[in-house]
Amino acid sequence: MKKVGFIGWRGMVGSVLMERMKEENDFAHFESYFFSTSQAGEDAPKMANSCGKLLSANDPKELLKMDVLLSCQGGDYTNEIFPKLRNDGWKGIWIDAASALRMKDDAILVLDPVNRDLIQKNIAAGGKNFIGANCTVSLMLIALHGLFKENLVEWVSSMTYQAASGAGAKNMIELLDQMKTVGNSFANGPAKEALELEKQMNAVMASNEFPKANFGHPLALNVLPWIDSEMPSGQSKEEWKAQVEANKILQTATTVPVDGTCVRVGALRCHSQGLTIKLKKSVAPKTVEELISRANPWVDLVPNNKPETLKHLTPAAITGTLRVPIGRVRPMTLGDTFFNAFTCGDQLLWGAAEPLRCVLRMVV
Repeated sequence: MKKVGFIGWRGMVGSVLMERMKEENDFAHFESYFFSTSQAGEDAPKMANSCGKLLSANDPKELLKMDVLLSCQGGDYTNEIFPKLRNDGWKGIWIDAASALRMKDDAILVLDPVNRDLIQKNIAAGGKNFIGANCTVSLMLIALHGLFKENLVEWVSSMTYQAASGAGAKNMIELLDQMKTVGNSFANGPAKEALELEKQMNAVMASNEFPKANFGHPLALNVLPWIDSEMPSGQSKEEWKAQVEANKILQTATTVPVDGTCVRVGALRCHSQGLTIKLKKSVAPKTVEELISRANPWVDLVPNNKPETLKHLTPAAITGTLRVPIGRVRPMTLGDTFFNAFTCGDQLLWGAAEPLRCVLRMVV
């Protein structure tokens, strides 16, 4: 059996990964070793074929013994540890949720429903670095897989509505703290008139006591139209990732432009995206729907009507599931090659943990 080491398995993505692996009985197929940056020597999780104690995630000697290392620890850890292991001659397979290695020439961005053949070919050829892609990019590609597979897409504008959990557990908790603060203020004798109540809530959010250490700004009752760092192009880095990562996953011969505005919204979990899709030629709406719906087992076409949209096409409806619904699919008045769509998906599953789980099973 191969020796597989897990790093960062207690964070949000790591925890979801562990849950999925237990559900699918993945641990029966290899020896598991759990690494920690702070609790080496303590009891490890009890899994099939697992080591009894936590190993140090900062100990190269232990890491070098692994055939496969899977990290959800973050980019800083990857940037520190990964080069040292390779320089020490480690020939194992590195699987990573972080963005640090995504654009390296020898890294394969993994998204099983879309580029499984590419992953398999790279494993067979001796590839060693398999990296999870950006969550919104992965979810968009699963939703639009059928159109990309037929080489119909000229460009896409993706306007994202990204949940607090995409920024991490602390941010998720901070959103809940913000909501609690607003709720407590409302309970303490709110104004009766709607406009007076709005002024009261804005005053609460503007106060120094309002919890915003992680976001830096109110997210409750608000939206934040900037995610990640600034790029020279005027994009945020989250917006920049859309084009470069989508094209790397798809291995396009000619770059398909993908751009838009990434916005943080007050959802707890699951990212949503409003899509404007420019096709290379006019295609009948029924054909577009058929191509989308049959592309992979996970995409779920929601009919473009109000009841089914509001029931099935929201973060609340799909949180914790592997479904990637796409709806509001309709021709646009912009021209006969333009289509509108709206999609959402659990960014902790197909947006993060599930592609890592799939590639791990493939390499073992």
